[in-house]
Amino acid sequence: MKAMVIRAYGGPEVFEVADVKQPEVKAGYVLVKVAASSINPIETKIRSGLVPAITPAFPAILNADFSGEIVALGENVLHWNVGDEVFGCAGGVGQLQGALADYMLVAANLIAKKPSNIDYATAALFPLVSITAWEALREKVQVRAGDKVLIQGAAGGVGHIALQLAKQQGAVVYGTVRSQKQANIIKELGADAAVFTETESVDEYVNKYTDGKGFDVVLDPVGGNNLINSFKAVKYNGSVCTTNARMTLDLGIMHAKAISLHAVFMLIPMVYNIERDRHHTILNNISQMIEKNQLRINRDEKQFTFYQIGEAHQYIESGKSQGKVSLIHSFSDNA
Repeated sequence: MKAMVIRAYGGPEVFEVADVKQPEVKAGYVLVKVAASSINPIETKIRSGLVPAITPAFPAILNADFSGEIVALGENVLHWNVGDEVFGCAGGVGQLQGALADYMLVAANLIAKKPSNIDYATAALFPLVSITAWEALREKVQVRAGDKVLIQGAAGGVGHIALQLAKQQGAVVYGTVRSQKQANIIKELGADAAVFTETESVDEYVNKYTDGKGFDVVLDPVGGNNLINSFKAVKYNGSVCTTNARMTLDLGIMHAKAISLHAVFMLIPMVYNIERDRHHTILNNISQMIEKNQLRINRDEKQFTFYQIGEAHQYIESGKSQGKVSLIHSFSDNA
């Protein structure tokens, strides 16, 4: 089968087309003919050599998010059938082959039924960001009706999904943005207010929207040094949840305000082969919400083919993308 692989770390140019052996189905797994996949920031980090601990062995086949059709079942797979249309986040890290290939061997408990009201390319955009947002707001901090929730980078991949999940829980949701275009995106998705971090200080927007008390919950997919801003913005005894905490940071303010800090690393089930059924359950819930038109994805207007993965990485790293980017594979002409 055809695959796009990397044989060494480097820039977007390291991707190359290769003929590789088609995976053989095994117990607990299904073989999926890939129709579409999508790119997340973790893939650019893997390609660049920034996270060697989770990089597949070279030649590596990346991309965790995918959609496609089941073409073969392994032993003990009871709830799937050949021909089922599925989507998921199920490879491209650790020992799991990714989706940048004609076929992908996928753990049967890491996938869900593709929503019937969206195409393959759109379905492939949802899994990683949706599972991450769900873990953060439905499992870690458990947002409740009436909570004032601040989402950092609210127009981003995780951020704009989290915004919708928080609104459905009855929260009052504020999102940080850096442009009017981003503000328009989050307002359309239901945000109660857009916070322009280029012109408003943390103290200013905390006073403006919480009377100086601080937000009940802050979700920070931006992470890094921005966590200090999140600690400043949250109330005493409030909760901060981040997806990016790999740095050295003074946690003095966290202790002084008795902040509960939560971290989400949604790749754990894939990398360590634990709690995969939980991701299956979350993705089933996401699929149902999509079919009920309760969850939307911000899809970039530019689309690439499977063979243009290098160009797609370059486009994303240029900062030009304004939404999630999908890749059309040869299987689906109308993905």
